[in-house]
Amino acid sequence: MDAIVEAALKKWPNVPHCYGWLALDARGDWYMRDERIQAAGPFPRVKGSRIVHDKLIGFIHRNYAADEHGAWFFQNGPQRVYLQLELAPWIWRLQPDGRVLSHTGREAQVLGAVLDEQDRLFLETDLGLGLVHTQDMGPAADAIESGRWTLSNATHAELVARHGLQLEPQDPKRAPSAPAGKD
Repeated sequence: MDAIVEAALKKWPNVPHCYGWLALDARGDWYMRDERIQAAGPFPRVKGSRIVHDKLIGFIHRNYAADEHGAWFFQNGPQRVYLQLELAPWIWRLQPDGRVLSHTGREAQVLGAVLDEQDRLFLETDLGLGLVHTQDMGPAADAIESGRWTLSNATHAELVARHGLQLEPQDPKRAPSAPAGKD
């Protein structure tokens, strides 16, 4: 985490969390989702504005983490911005030298490969669950065929549950209440 972020957290420890304004798609792209976009439909059907500013993307990457409940967030100064994940918190890019890097540039050690019901390839790593970027399916197939990675099958829902992920964290203060007459 950036030192400036840690200082802001100490100075303003009780800033309310933010929900629904940032999303990560299956290609590792970040999207801003203002109130108008959120009202227009759920992510990823309605994505919002793709973030292209390199310094902002770098700041998000350095301050990207998960809480104890499996909800991923970006620590923006004193405010925790919870984000929506299209499929997983990491998007893996395979390097020519065999390394596996996340969309944030962090290196991961592969523990296993999993094909879901839609033939999407996920890697379970020391950093957690992530999706192999579509452009890296050739090298991923080579890693499986050569025996470097062991392949198994699971549904996406099973993977999410196994890794304790929240794909769309909700503000507990705005949680829907029980319908009238229901206990």
